[in-house]
Amino acid sequence: QVQLVESGGGLVQAGGSLRLSCAASGRTVSSLTMGWFRQAPGKEREFVAAISRTGANMDYADFVKGRFTISRDMNTVRLQMNSLQLEDTAVYYCVADGRLYSKQDVRRSSRFDYWGQGTQVSVSS
Repeated sequence: QVQLVESGGGLVQAGGSLRLSCAASGRTVSSLTMGWFRQAPGKEREFVAAISRTGANMDYADFVKGRFTISRDMNTVRLQMNSLQLEDTAVYYCVADGRLYSKQDVRRSSRFDYWGQGTQVSVSS
């Protein structure tokens, strides 16, 4: 079993920055593929970013490229979010599983076995 606890969400003005963190515990964290999804009110959950076990591979949704950066060290995965836009308002979820990294597969929410409770990110004008 893996437990994921997110932190770092909050309210920020458009153009500002936030950094989300996800602390993982339980199974050996270094064996996990990890990532972030988000869900805005009235919308489906969508892929944001993912990172492989070693950190050598990363992928991003097109709408965050150049603005968000995913990273990992020890038992923590982070999502640095810059130039935040109103459309980035959502609940952000940390995800993990023990499968090998796949560039296409990590974009599917159904792939991930473990989910955090979510952290709210709100961007105001």
